[in-house]
Amino acid sequence: MHEPMKIVFIGSGAISTAIGNILAGKEKYNIQLLSIEKDVINSINRAHVNVKYFPNVRLHPALSATSDKSVLEQADIIFLGIPSNATVSYLTENKHLINKDALLVNLAKGFGKEHRTIPQCISKVLDNPVVSMKGPSFAREIVNQMPTAFTIASKKEKHFDIFKEIFGYTSIYLDFSTDVAGTELASILKNIYAIIVGIVDAHYDSPNLRSLVLTNAINEMRYVIKKFGGKEDTMFNYCGFGDFSLTALNDMSRNRTLGLLIGKGFFTDYISEKVTLEGKIAVNIFVEEIINKSFFKPKKLMMMELYKVFNEENYDLANFVNNLLKTS
Repeated sequence: MHEPMKIVFIGSGAISTAIGNILAGKEKYNIQLLSIEKDVINSINRAHVNVKYFPNVRLHPALSATSDKSVLEQADIIFLGIPSNATVSYLTENKHLINKDALLVNLAKGFGKEHRTIPQCISKVLDNPVVSMKGPSFAREIVNQMPTAFTIASKKEKHFDIFKEIFGYTSIYLDFSTDVAGTELASILKNIYAIIVGIVDAHYDSPNLRSLVLTNAINEMRYVIKKFGGKEDTMFNYCGFGDFSLTALNDMSRNRTLGLLIGKGFFTDYISEKVTLEGKIAVNIFVEEIINKSFFKPKKLMMMELYKVFNEENYDLANFVNNLLKTS
């Protein structure tokens, strides 16, 4: 008999716990969360709950947690479930422990160093194949077994069968793409445009206007993805339209909430420091890159208006929507 596949999640946060629990429920694989949080490790192993992230959810007994990094040496698949700003540095620090044959799966949504996507950064550090897994996926819904969709993106189609196997007959539904760059970019861009939709909704609770802005946002995202080396069609995968609609239209979304706060005039330095603002970071990075690219027309992008919100001290929010419509 073959040994069960060894799957390690780096990180024991909400998304790692939720997806890990889905896979543990198949009772076919060895699933471990690699964590530095002792209270979480103990609660998962002893009480089968994640005391910090899902204290009221009973986890499958087959899901275990550890602080022992040696589990990376035998892992067949390693899911990267830590924040985007820590992913590359973690792998760099621990690359001597990582099984050279392991498949790395990036769950984080954001840029790595030097304004590069995380797979691009990882390729400079490790020779392991890197797959992106992105989609409309609130962890709370996943852990409660609600049907949830992801895009699996890999330059090599042979990897797709692995994910069809491990997620088969679960509540996780997949589509597939060879456009790793576009998948990563879509997952970053959607935060920017979710903020824009939030600001618009704070000013006008108008279905007509919301639909206008959503349509323009999708087309703008397609344009930016193409200009940055991805494929326009990627916007029609779960990682594109699916993830954007989830983030832009649901109040559980941090970036939509940030937009609502800005639109209502409640955005302060305190909120800026306390809330994870992936979109704010991303808009500054994208605009810096766009300014350096001669083939862009930055004045025509809604993103440029949001950049002004974050970077012009006396920006007049009352004119935000009118200024957006001028880009249409």
